[in-house]
Amino acid sequence: MATTTNPNAQLVTVSSIGINSYAPRQPFIDFHNRHERWAVLVCHRRAGKTVACVAELVLSALFTTKKDARYAYVCPQYNQAKDVAWMYIKRLTADIPGIAYNESELRADFPNGARIRLYGADNPDRLRGLYLDGIIMDEFADMRSSVWGEVVRPMLADRKGWAVFIGTPKGHNEFYDAYEYAVTSPAWFSLMLKASTSGLIEPEELEDARRGMTDDQYAQEFECSFEAAIAGAYYSKDIVAEQITSVEYDPQLPVYTAWDIGYSDDTAIWFYQITSGEIHVIDYYAANGYGVEHYADMLDSKSYNYARMGNKPFLWLPHDARAKTFASGGKSSQEQFMARGYSSRITPELSLQDGIQALRMALPRMWFDREKCKDGIEALKLYRREWDSDKRIFRDRPLHDWTSHAADAARYMALSWRELAPEPVKKEPNWAIQGNNGRIMTATLDELWASSPKRNGRI
Repeated sequence: MATTTNPNAQLVTVSSIGINSYAPRQPFIDFHNRHERWAVLVCHRRAGKTVACVAELVLSALFTTKKDARYAYVCPQYNQAKDVAWMYIKRLTADIPGIAYNESELRADFPNGARIRLYGADNPDRLRGLYLDGIIMDEFADMRSSVWGEVVRPMLADRKGWAVFIGTPKGHNEFYDAYEYAVTSPAWFSLMLKASTSGLIEPEELEDARRGMTDDQYAQEFECSFEAAIAGAYYSKDIVAEQITSVEYDPQLPVYTAWDIGYSDDTAIWFYQITSGEIHVIDYYAANGYGVEHYADMLDSKSYNYARMGNKPFLWLPHDARAKTFASGGKSSQEQFMARGYSSRITPELSLQDGIQALRMALPRMWFDREKCKDGIEALKLYRREWDSDKRIFRDRPLHDWTSHAADAARYMALSWRELAPEPVKKEPNWAIQGNNGRIMTATLDELWASSPKRNGRI
């Protein structure tokens, strides 16, 4: 891999080889000089990881010997990729003769046939079917874990491409696992940059930042703590480790499904069973860009013993499943599922905040299958309130990102479970009476009546 540094010098300006005004910061020299195929960079805010990684893509594209090499920069959302990386790509390639930009596709084409393009993990299907020689996955902690395993990793296989995962911590998730593995694996490069030791931000600025942030916020954003609580998270403290385990499907019990139906966004589905007052969450599925036929086929493929209404398998659908769309020929999702042989009910409607509270109350009863529900669990832990950067407070509404769909479907699961839960038996209050032996006893009115002597005739 091409490097930006001279092994005999600490910092080198590389404008002479075509990159405009880039000199790597000291902590990233080893990153540029690495030989490992995989890398994880856990860096504090404003450390310069984005610039370093864009430079790595540019250098790789410049010096590759592969024909029609392809490189990608991926952020959790497409608009983030544009805001974060596109300016740096154009700035660092401005002096390359013959460079061409495609603004609509956020793509830079190099004179040797190589290409760098930006993508969003919120629409991973745009990546399917492509090949890659190298990829940067920025803020990997905010992406669903399946994007790497199901989409990106296969794209690197035939050309033996490389990958770099970067970001700041957000609890114990896929990014945490990647870093922990990288630290001990000789095939991986790892770098953790804490603001207290990197020397990249002046102490006075760090102290000012500390005064304006909570301890958890500062620990997460500047000290790269994976243990800090996720700021603004709704459920991260409500899901304990013991609840994430192996939850087996019981074919003797009906399987219920709770849905959040998306059209341009994800459709998210939780599969659960109810037993002894517990909610056993056995499976989770999410996808986007598909119609009802896809999800009906998926349900059929699971071969679960679905709950039934009459003689048809039964689904809990969200209230917007009643909406009719032109794309479906004027039929609602509910009507389309009915045509496929599924019956359904609409989940009770509550305000967003009441629904969040209902899920919080239900979570202690929930047990999640560790493997099948992995993406859904991660989404619930990361689901958080939106931050108002102007007022420096959290808004009363959630941040809308990839976690929203799993969280909405989980709210509907909590609401539908309340509809299914049996009503508690109402017991009469006990009355205290004194027996012939002087002892105080308790009994219900029914018991008193049954044990009392009866007289014949009218009173």
